[in-house]
Amino acid sequence: MLGSPQAGSREGISFGTTNLAGGTMAAIRRREAGQWVAVVCASALLAGFGPAAWAAPAVPKFKVDAAWPQPLPDNWILGQVAGIATDSQDHIWILQRPNSLEEDEKGALNTPPIYRCCKPAPAVLEFDRSGKLLRHWGGPGAGYEWPKNEHGIMVDGAGNVFVAGNGEPDHQILKFTGDGKFLQQFGKAGSTGGSNSPTQFGRPAHMQLDPPANELYVADGYLNRRILVLDAATGAYKRHWGAYGHTPDDGKQAPYSPAAPPSEQFSNPVHCVRLSRDGLVYVCDRSNDRVQVFDKTGKFVKEFRIEPQTLAQGSVWDLVLSEDAAQAYLFIADGANNQIVVLDRQTGAVLSSFGQAGRMAGQFKWVHNLAIDAKGNLYTAEVGTGRRAQRFVRQR
Repeated sequence: MLGSPQAGSREGISFGTTNLAGGTMAAIRRREAGQWVAVVCASALLAGFGPAAWAAPAVPKFKVDAAWPQPLPDNWILGQVAGIATDSQDHIWILQRPNSLEEDEKGALNTPPIYRCCKPAPAVLEFDRSGKLLRHWGGPGAGYEWPKNEHGIMVDGAGNVFVAGNGEPDHQILKFTGDGKFLQQFGKAGSTGGSNSPTQFGRPAHMQLDPPANELYVADGYLNRRILVLDAATGAYKRHWGAYGHTPDDGKQAPYSPAAPPSEQFSNPVHCVRLSRDGLVYVCDRSNDRVQVFDKTGKFVKEFRIEPQTLAQGSVWDLVLSEDAAQAYLFIADGANNQIVVLDRQTGAVLSSFGQAGRMAGQFKWVHNLAIDAKGNLYTAEVGTGRRAQRFVRQR
């Protein structure tokens, strides 16, 4: 029986950014006595307000590693790289879309081959930090329903790999060993039940494990508009919530407008979910250009608005937290604007950004997913016509 999720408190803080002459500003909205009160504070980028005044660590800086990963074997080529994740050994896993290749990219499959190039790489690829390919597998098999359009990937502490898709019938999450042996399926392809169903997904985009509680958090997703929490062992329903901790509503929404009041519901897709060490849940409400933050019960804590003038595709595609003990920074994949944005995790202030539209090393075309290793290096995955993974080495 579906239980009503606890409605999260709107007593919190909301942050956004606006570009002004001389620097970037972080617009902070605070709820007081039932009303949103606007306050403005300068970010560390504001001209004349330098790092010394902030008394904060140096803003992270990165340099692209143009030689990563190493060339693939067997005439393989990558399609759209939808997902990327790191594991406890600092190996990097990517989930790519073999079916996204154009005809002239897979001519070697023909009999006889019509071109030298190429063959689709397997959907799941594991690399070490140097970019050497270690293992590969993926695709349809006995006992499970492989997604029609690969999307999210996550590796747990035991090395098991979770995979999800966002195709029209993809209402399932799959679990495999690191060698690709099938272990478990949550949900069923072609079967969905709306954003308040305790038993069915709606094209889940991403998932994150909470090991101490043995709970699986799901950004659900491309059809549904919620965060769903399951027992990670059995798949049993635990709880779910929508924007601001509300009960989610699948009704028609007005188009996003930065001038309108923030939507009381998540839009589609609910594109990522991440957990911090201090017990917070970060949610990518992609098309509403915002990150919402909750405690693990679904109580709303605060929100950050990112590039709120973005009117199409949304600005918050994924995020990861920095590797330091305090997890002082958030790194945001802004796929619509082809950049990585660095935020102060506590205040939401925009500290820096890097990247621009393009296909040269260090540029992006629809940066879709992010991962981070124990040394603070970032890994990016690109969909659309980007179709690659990149590594950005932490310089400070």
